[in-house]
Amino acid sequence: MSDLSPRLSMPFLLPSQAQKHVTHNEALSRLDTLVQATAATRNLTTPPASPAAGETHIVPVGATGPWAGQDQAIATHDGTAWTFFAPQPGWRVYVTAEAAGLVWSGSAWAIDRAPLDDLPGLGIGTSHDQTNRLSVASPATLLTHVGAGHQLKINKAAQGDTASLLFQTGFDGRAEMGTAGSDAFEIKVSPDGAAWTTALSFDPATGLASGAAVQATPVDTTPGRLMRADFGYGRGNLLGSVTLAAGQPTGAVLERAATANGEYLRLADGTQICQHELTLAFVDSTLCTATWTFPAAFVAGSAPQVMGSLNTADLAATAPAIAPNGVSGLTLGALTPISAVLQVHALTGQSFQAGNTVVMRATAIGRWA
Repeated sequence: MSDLSPRLSMPFLLPSQAQKHVTHNEALSRLDTLVQATAATRNLTTPPASPAAGETHIVPVGATGPWAGQDQAIATHDGTAWTFFAPQPGWRVYVTAEAAGLVWSGSAWAIDRAPLDDLPGLGIGTSHDQTNRLSVASPATLLTHVGAGHQLKINKAAQGDTASLLFQTGFDGRAEMGTAGSDAFEIKVSPDGAAWTTALSFDPATGLASGAAVQATPVDTTPGRLMRADFGYGRGNLLGSVTLAAGQPTGAVLERAATANGEYLRLADGTQICQHELTLAFVDSTLCTATWTFPAAFVAGSAPQVMGSLNTADLAATAPAIAPNGVSGLTLGALTPISAVLQVHALTGQSFQAGNTVVMRATAIGRWA
């Protein structure tokens, strides 16, 4: 049997041993140092010059003098000399200079921290409960990176469950954002924590938005609503094909195009304006005429208003025998939603000559729908 205890190496009292008090006092001295162990420091490489009896330190690596070769040992002064204790795994020492407990791992001293895995709950500045197992009472909470980015992950078990951020006033809900009851990301608001309105909802498959904050129909002008791209107008759809459904615009605001028969402008309210410069050909000494097929047809059954203007300089060039005021204004020989017969007559005392023409700038206004 060894003369020392297996863990703390305390000397045993032996049969017929003289001066048993010496052995007993040595064991008590070891207990005095190692039970509820406290050390003043763990970073002094040179021992204190005048240590008090019972003064204890952890010897750092590379210490000198009486501590040389005692790296990481617990050193205590008995009033006469230093005594050293080699730590064993699991030994704990409280270092007063750091106000921290240390534990020996078998190779190094480390801050003694309780394991944080599988805690039933944690309250920081407040208490946790079974629902709020992590509770924090603080002016702010910081989650930061360790060198790159940072993600805050909120995971739910199934599509019908909730993964969200809830904003409260007096512990009553006022706003919520996340995936609640589906995988659509939603933003909800409430005036009292009981009645909720889905302000915005984003379809998980398409990313398209809906909800009370979004324009519901093309004629929805509720203040505060967000305009839908297909209901409102901007640079992308101001010009294009103009269409109507049940009297409401469903296409662009303006449609403009040109053909061999002139150019036309259609408005979203159903108005259509056609313009063209035509040459009216000689028919006889009293009449020049031309048929204008509109560049875009007017609505069936309608009769557009057709107007025309002459330029006297043009008339002098194409019908030099006619006085500037020797012709009538534009008259119509026939009018349909598709075309119009344009006529100009020579007034009394005036005559067109064979080969004469009249240049007419014509405008037709009506409806395309």
